[in-house]
Amino acid sequence: MTSGVSPQLQMRLKSSFIGDRFLRSSRNQPLPQLFRFNPGNKHVSMQLSRTLSGLTNLFFNRRNVDEVPNSSRKRLRPGKVSPRRQVPKHIPRPPYVNSMIPAGLVSGPQVHDKKGIECMRASGRLAAQVLQYAGTLVKPGITTDEIDEAVHQMIVDNGAYPSPLGYGSFPKSVCTSVNECICHGIPDSRPLEDGDIINIDVTVYLNGYHGDTSATFYCGSVDDEAKKLVQITKECLDKAISICAPGVEFKTIGKTIHDHADKYRYGVVREFVGHGVGRVFHADPVVLHFRNNESGRMVLNQTFTIEPMLTIGSINPVKWNDDWTVVTADGSLSAQFEHTILITPDGAEIMTQC
Repeated sequence: MTSGVSPQLQMRLKSSFIGDRFLRSSRNQPLPQLFRFNPGNKHVSMQLSRTLSGLTNLFFNRRNVDEVPNSSRKRLRPGKVSPRRQVPKHIPRPPYVNSMIPAGLVSGPQVHDKKGIECMRASGRLAAQVLQYAGTLVKPGITTDEIDEAVHQMIVDNGAYPSPLGYGSFPKSVCTSVNECICHGIPDSRPLEDGDIINIDVTVYLNGYHGDTSATFYCGSVDDEAKKLVQITKECLDKAISICAPGVEFKTIGKTIHDHADKYRYGVVREFVGHGVGRVFHADPVVLHFRNNESGRMVLNQTFTIEPMLTIGSINPVKWNDDWTVVTADGSLSAQFEHTILITPDGAEIMTQC
């Protein structure tokens, strides 16, 4: 762990980008502390050790063969992961690169001066441009590894570092989460199929600042059920951003998202959160996307992400043996959208847009 990481937050965090190696430091804590925001849940998910999670994954993958109930779609399966891509030596790396331990959550909000805000705008703009480009690549037959290759090249061509690469054990430059994958999908050899949906999560490290964003894209002809989920997830993010301003309680974000999702009977995933972002990848505050009573208010010139993940069915996550990929327990579809925002005197500025 890096110095400055809050011990209390280490125990409770189910971060937007935290793997088993980080959570392993809390293994001796009682189970309810690891499930702070869902204390009655006994489902084996990514908060438990790799061994237990792997057993769950093995059982899950062999149960019900490959079919998703009431659907012609097959369950997602891991493909072959290509070797780690290289970044030119002249491009500055985040401090955590080449460490097998994720950097964790840094205490204190990311609040910026004028120069820092301009740097955040630059990293956010590049992240948005990369994400937009990645979205144009989505079509039946392309592999998620090919998307990763293109994203990687665009980022380094712009003098930036792909933040996920080398964050703990994560082996790729972007997260690609297809269909029932809630988040943290590792790009591999699986070709996208007609009717898939895919979340692409891009974070770039440019001039010492991270810009973090994601969107869910359609692949070919997508059915109405999937389109509706994607649409409402985007609306949840937009509505949450619209209420942000100096002095607003962070818990208002969770209520706004949860209220809108409830109208359509969608589930809101609880184990993964938004977070402060700036000079560090993950910092205070922990941004919950569901109704909660957590304390904390937004501060002028503060930057953080909001990244709701909605599901059609189960909100319970199951982690694969790769320590990262997280899918819905029942194989139901999941969608996510994310922006990095800046708190301004008049509300919030979206930093991750072209």
